[in-house]
Amino acid sequence: MLKLTRKLFGISGLLVTLLFCETAKSQTSQTFEDLGYLLNDALFFSDQYITPATDAAVYQAASGWMTSPKKRELWDVTLGIHTNIFFVPNRDRSFQIQNSDFQFFEIEGATSATVPTALGDDTQIYLVGELDGEEIRLKSPEGVNQETIFYPYLQGSIALPYGFEIVGKYSTKTKLKKGDYQVYGFGVKHNLNQYFKSLEAKKINLAALAVYSKEDISFDFISIPTQYGSLGINRLNGLVDTWQLQLSGSKEFKNFELMASLIANTSSFKYKVGGERGEIEDFIPLQAILNEKLEEISKTKTNVIGEISGRYQIKKFYIQPIVAFGKFVNTNFSVQYEF
Repeated sequence: MLKLTRKLFGISGLLVTLLFCETAKSQTSQTFEDLGYLLNDALFFSDQYITPATDAAVYQAASGWMTSPKKRELWDVTLGIHTNIFFVPNRDRSFQIQNSDFQFFEIEGATSATVPTALGDDTQIYLVGELDGEEIRLKSPEGVNQETIFYPYLQGSIALPYGFEIVGKYSTKTKLKKGDYQVYGFGVKHNLNQYFKSLEAKKINLAALAVYSKEDISFDFISIPTQYGSLGINRLNGLVDTWQLQLSGSKEFKNFELMASLIANTSSFKYKVGGERGEIEDFIPLQAILNEKLEEISKTKTNVIGEISGRYQIKKFYIQPIVAFGKFVNTNFSVQYEF
């Protein structure tokens, strides 16, 4: 009888242990599945949130590369301080979301909502979900809350033989509300009207310019507090590589030069997240997984942009306003000095 009782207790203990292990395994499996849903939601939101800003960054980087298409004297150097002002259009400041867009989250107290893009205002809503029995409640990310985006940069050029010219621009990391922006790059210009003496006699200038630029735009993203600590997606970066071809023509009127340009560029967009490392990274590299998933929304886009400008000479100084237009409108103002 005693042996039978011990055997029954042993079987019961084994069953309890197996049941506990199975339950733990089920909970772990559910946790990983929920994390997958959370990452899918973050991917969806990232794309809608940052794409208008990276599209706009291309326009901001495209403007002002060619200050004049005319041929300069060999080894002439031009240095300029540029101020770029981008006007944020209303259509790119917000986007619509609804519960059916999400797998993990729901909109708190609503089935749909309007939320800001990175170019939008500081309106926020709450998104809620449940991870491993714990409620996850987070605020949607804010936009820059600026109707115009302003950044200064330096640009210089040096004239080479045969009508070539090397151009470079560089901006320090410019602080935006809830974000940062930086652009730098270089280009090669070649004067074309040197081959047409009749155009030179009429003070008409033509040139082509090839440019490579890199834009880095980043924003405060979403902070997700959990029992595992931060999930490491507090910062969202858009990295843009742009190749650009520009054709420009100008007409000189004494100290004033009127210029018009046609710009075509191709940009590749990549995205990554970063932020405080959470304890969850000890057993699952969540940030690395999301960055791998963000490759799914990498894209390449082509833009055709028009540009007009006027350049006025005061001795060795030049003052030049520029307006670029297409999908967006971007303005640029510079003061240059020719050595």
